[in-house]
Amino acid sequence: MTLDFVETAVMAAMLVGMVTLGIVVLGSRRRVGQLKRSSAEIHQEERRVFDFLHGLGAAFSEGVPAGELHRLIVEGAEHILKADGGALYLADPSGATLVPAFLSKGCPPLLPLPQGMSPKAAESFLRLQAVPVGEGLVGEAASWNDPRFLRREGDLPKELCSPGLGSLVIGPLHYSKKILGVLAVSRSAGRDPFSDTKLELFRAIAEQSAFALFNQAIHLAAGEKIALDHDLQVARDIQKILLPANAPEFTGYELGGLNLPARTLSGDYFDFLPVDDDHVGIAIADVSGKGVPASLIMAMCRSALRGQSRGELSPAAVLRSVNRQIYPDMKQDMFISMAYVVLNHRTGEAVLARAGHDAPLLYRASSGKAEPLKPKGMAVGIDRGEVFDRSLADEGFRIGEGDLLLLYTDGITEALDDQGREFGREHLTSELCRHAGAGASETLHALARAVRSFSGERPQHDDITMIALRRKQAP
Repeated sequence: MTLDFVETAVMAAMLVGMVTLGIVVLGSRRRVGQLKRSSAEIHQEERRVFDFLHGLGAAFSEGVPAGELHRLIVEGAEHILKADGGALYLADPSGATLVPAFLSKGCPPLLPLPQGMSPKAAESFLRLQAVPVGEGLVGEAASWNDPRFLRREGDLPKELCSPGLGSLVIGPLHYSKKILGVLAVSRSAGRDPFSDTKLELFRAIAEQSAFALFNQAIHLAAGEKIALDHDLQVARDIQKILLPANAPEFTGYELGGLNLPARTLSGDYFDFLPVDDDHVGIAIADVSGKGVPASLIMAMCRSALRGQSRGELSPAAVLRSVNRQIYPDMKQDMFISMAYVVLNHRTGEAVLARAGHDAPLLYRASSGKAEPLKPKGMAVGIDRGEVFDRSLADEGFRIGEGDLLLLYTDGITEALDDQGREFGREHLTSELCRHAGAGASETLHALARAVRSFSGERPQHDDITMIALRRKQAP
């Protein structure tokens, strides 16, 4: 082997090595460049995700309207996934229907359009058309466990293959095992379809969006509750005005009333009515039910009673007139129990009519015992007039010195203890006899304390109202 041949072989080997090294270096540089580009894309993607999460957080801190949050979700998903359009459908309160909440301008129709519909009409149609859960692509997506990637060819129904649609990612928005809605983003035809990485990103977006929507619903419900509580408190303040702030004063008598509502608003009512110079009317009523409906009926009852009591000495006649006035406006399942007394405060003679109400108790100072007063009668609002008028009757009695008349609603006798036992009329009668000598106001508060002590930790489940009328003893 000659020297020239060896030198030539070495030079060829070096040349091959240099070429190989060059190829390796170029390949390495290319890979480094690709890695740099991939790293930059990852950083950009992270930045887009961060901006999306920041936008959702700002939406709550700034209290943006619901529509603005919906826009942030759709446009945020479009930005992160480099999509051309998006849509958000939300479940209605029943959970049976999906309602369009936000559709971006670039979003293709996700529902079949009526044949021949113009683009402008189609836009309005899509923004107003609700979707039953389980029907069509959007309705079916609500029941999926995970989002899905759909290509134009082979995956999408033909009626949804609009000319500009290339690919679609669509999936449910779930939180706490509850369906909140459906989110979808699309890419136009001619663009690269979504990748598996984008599908994972979409899943993360859907989870955060569902969390944001759920929290917004909680905030809205809390805000509505605060507003409702405020309205109820205003209504309670108004209702207090409808009840007498102070009992009338006339020589020789003590008169007092007490109302303890179970809720913010009460369905109980009591009143003291001037009949004429010698007579005063004392009324107590209990509307069936509780809360706002009962309080409204109570206001109607007050208005009717005050309009009919002036100058009328027969309690039964007054209640008949009240029934005729109120009956047409009463719901079928509502009624009012009432007791109405007209007292001649000069003589102590009194007349009672009882429209289905608990029997008042009359404590006799001479015997130290109390007896129920039970004139017949049915509740107001059950019958138009004939049966009601026949059933009602006046009953006269006299209040002597030291005697006390107690009118009350069934909230006191039906109060329950921790074992579910009722306070009952016998217990009420016993407590009345113990405290009647202390005076009208003191007796009412003693009875209220007795009921609270009996009930213990059990919450009050019905309104409690009492009126006490006591004739003073001569010195």
